[in-house]
Amino acid sequence: MQVRKAVITAAAPRQNRLPLQQLVDSSGEDKTALQLIVDETAAAGIEEICLVIRPEDQQAYELAAGPHLAAIQFVHQPEPLGYADAIHRAADFVANDAFLHLVGDHLYVSSTGVPCAKQLVDVAKEYKCSVSAVQSTRESMLPYFGVVSGPRLPQSQQPKSQRLYEIEHVIEKPTPTLAEQELVTPGLRSGHYLGFFGMHVLTADVMSLISDLTRGDLASGDLASTSNGNKPCLSDAVAALPSRGRYLAHQIEGTRYNLGVKYGLLKAQLAIGLSGRDRDEILVGIMDLLSNRVEGQNVECTA
Repeated sequence: MQVRKAVITAAAPRQNRLPLQQLVDSSGEDKTALQLIVDETAAAGIEEICLVIRPEDQQAYELAAGPHLAAIQFVHQPEPLGYADAIHRAADFVANDAFLHLVGDHLYVSSTGVPCAKQLVDVAKEYKCSVSAVQSTRESMLPYFGVVSGPRLPQSQQPKSQRLYEIEHVIEKPTPTLAEQELVTPGLRSGHYLGFFGMHVLTADVMSLISDLTRGDLASGDLASTSNGNKPCLSDAVAALPSRGRYLAHQIEGTRYNLGVKYGLLKAQLAIGLSGRDRDEILVGIMDLLSNRVEGQNVECTA
């Protein structure tokens, strides 16, 4: 299975401007979050990118794309009809091919020398099926992510360095109570679950599943579980994938950073900086900030 296409969604209200934010990459170069996301796809061997955006944002995204603009096709989502609808806007672009999907409000930092997206694409090529990247996620973060559960593949069926799971259940943003009842995965720490990482390799089947979902044609038996929202989301569609074929979760060696949460951009920038050439300079700066704050508190106490 070849994976040469990517679909990036960036049309959600209150999140559509996040990929336009300016950061500094691990080499010390100024880049937009969009450029960092596209860099991630390029490292995984992606050649064509479809970017789903709001029509009024296209000029800003063209500027933010920088040198990657030639590789990007823009598709518009004129109305906020939900996450699944945004992905389905790229159906003509995807055609019958498997594709890498990333969300536009997440950045990724690998804990190995292999970029996160490449880790995922390599697994999808090896097992020739849809694979969602996941990360151990504490229950306090469940309101931000879709969550999956299922048995881990036996070691005899995967390299020791991989952590693969056969997905049986998918629930979008579950409550801690629901997660404890239906989504516990053996081997994870108590209170931790397999949360979506913000990237997937999906076969073109997911486009037909979204169409079925939108028309109401998916039978309840096809769904491992669904979200409770009014608008279909990706979790609703991929929940039906186990009934159509193999669907795996791959626990990525790295960390995702959600730019849309409080201090999300700051955390992402620190993580990227600390993974790069300016690590020592950043650490010294952090120590200076902490030292100055402690000294300021001591002055207040003695005044």
